[in-house]
This record gives sequence, C-alpha cells and structure tokens, in this order.
Amino acid sequence: MTSQLFSPITIGQLPLPHRVAMAPLTRSRAGQPGNVPNAMNVEYYRQRASAALIITEATQISQQGQGYAWTPGIYTAEQVEGWRAVANAVHAAGGRIFLQLWHVGRVSHPSFQPGGALPVAPSALPVPGKTFIVDADGNGVWGDIPTPQALTVEGIAAIVHDYRVAARNAMDAGMDGVEIHAGNGYLLDQFINSESNHRTDAYGGSIENRARLLLEVVAAVTSEIGAEHVGVRLTPMGRFMGMGDAAPEATFPHIARRLNDASLAYLHLVEPAMVGTVKDEAADPRWDAIMRRMRAEFRGVLMLAGGYDGASAERAIADGRADIVAFGRPFIANPDLPRRLKTSAALNIPNPETFFGGTAAGYTDYPALA
Repeated sequence: MTSQLFSPITIGQLPLPHRVAMAPLTRSRAGQPGNVPNAMNVEYYRQRASAALIITEATQISQQGQGYAWTPGIYTAEQVEGWRAVANAVHAAGGRIFLQLWHVGRVSHPSFQPGGALPVAPSALPVPGKTFIVDADGNGVWGDIPTPQALTVEGIAAIVHDYRVAARNAMDAGMDGVEIHAGNGYLLDQFINSESNHRTDAYGGSIENRARLLLEVVAAVTSEIGAEHVGVRLTPMGRFMGMGDAAPEATFPHIARRLNDASLAYLHLVEPAMVGTVKDEAADPRWDAIMRRMRAEFRGVLMLAGGYDGASAERAIADGRADIVAFGRPFIANPDLPRRLKTSAALNIPNPETFFGGTAAGYTDYPALA
C-alpha cells in the first residue's frame, strides 16, 4: 500500500516532500547573554532537516513575551543573526523551516520582564503553575508565577505591533514562514479561553471578542509577510496553565471558520493528549467531536499533533483527519525520524531530564541510523 504520510503536499507556495513535520519544542538552550541562537542550536536543527517542515521552538517576540529561562527571541539584531545561521543550515541540508512566534502572557516572572514588572494578561487572575527561572547562582529552577497585571487596550495594540515586527524579523533571518502560537496557555490562548479572560471590553465576553486579539495578530502578520508564509497553532480543550472555556464546542470552530478569511499556509491543532510534558489522563471527552468540527470548518491545510506514532499518523492522513502530522518528542531523540518511520526502524527513547537547559547531551548527541 502506498504511504499517504510520505506523499508530497504544498503549504502556501512551499512544496513539502512528505507530511511528517517537526513540532515546536522548547529546549531552553539559547546562547547567553541575549537569548541568541548559537552554534549548538544550528546543529540541532540541521540534524532534523529531513522533516517535511521544521517549526522552531517557541520564540519570544519581545522581552515582555519571555516566560522561561534561556529561550530564544526574535526582536534584536543579534537574535536575527542567530536565527539566520539556523535557517541557512536547514536550507543547505534540504529542509524547510517556520519560526514560531510566542508571547507567554501571564506565564512569566518579573525577572524576565522589563523593569521587573508583573507579567501581562487579559485579566489579573492567579496562575496555576510554575515557570522556569534562573536562581541567584545561575541555575534553572521552577519558580512561582505571580498574579499578572491586566493589559490596557494600548498595551494590546503594542503587542500586535510586536508580532508584526517579529514576523518581519523572522523573514529577514531567512525563515520560510512563521507560526503564530495561539495555544498551550500562553497569551493568545489566555484571551480565547473564558476561564482566563474576564474582560468586559472589546477583548472579552463574547466569542467574537475573545478571538479578537488572535485575529488582529493574524491580520498584522499576514499583511506584513504574506498569508502564504503564516500558520497558526491552537490547542482546543487544552488545560495547561489553567486554560478552560465555558463553550469550547462553539469557541474553537468559530475561530477555525474565521481563519478561513486569512488564507493561511496551514492551521495547526494540538489534540489534548498531553498537558505540558505529561500524558493527559483526564481530557474532556468532547475534544474529538470539536476537532472533527474544526476540520469541517477550516478549508485549508490542517496539521495535527498530539501523541502520534507512525501508524496513527498514517491513519490520520488516510482518513482525512489531517493533511500533515507534527511529531514532538520523537524528533528530540530521532533526528532522522522520517526515515525511521518510513522504514519501520526502532526509535531512540528521549531522556526527559535533558529536555530543558543544559549542554549538547540529550540535544545533538542522539544517533541517526547508520
């Protein structure tokens, strides 16, 4: 039987040789000072250039957008140069790469914020969770997240502008496109979900209002670099960092329908198989129907992620559930994952102790097939 997982597809104007994408993976190894991609990052992405599409680790659009130690940015000249080296290496190895644009919103800490300010959010609500900060000795530790400050309308407009500039910077760095991160409990997701958005202005209340910031960001980014270079990632029914919505079966299909107007390169949905880095044993049973409804509503290329293996990815493509499947942790330990899936080769097992921060160990030293 011919593998549909290994058939070509085009996103925007970019042809992909198959449908095994590399999902965005935070690894907290940006060069210091300045959160600049370095030679080790270049090698990591170069090794994985056989992915149909690499989506980079989440990359903050501004200093305010940072929430974890040692994550890269795309708002300084040095960061742009660092990412240019990554893009050049991936392209030289025959690959394609989108940079994921990130603002963490409330999932941050004053140690990352300009002037030591409180993190920003749609509403000043406590955050259930911790973030990865640097202690007095320079070590990465998990620290408590303070209650954030609610954004002003002027603050929201400034963030939309930051997304626009970051998208331009990514293209100037040689990226093939960008993915707008609107999931996993970060800023755009915080506005979308009613549990975290208690605003009473134009950015809160109704589904249309809670989706407004995402749609404004999409409009700004697509007008800056062209819709064919833009994807969006959503995590419907995700519960990470206190997310929850009163009517997800209405909220997320509405967003999928509205995103048709943007003519995106793709829409990337994460099925609720995971909460952070652990398997979700209590996912809301409505999620499958919501995913199918979003598939029906969105007319463009649909990418899915969430605990897939080769067999389940093949079924998802064959059944029409997805057009592309993104793999996360399997790509950490298997730089040549597409080849392994295609030949049914054994997979290396990733070491969770080396996921965040550290050296080349557990980063660039996983072996490829001989």
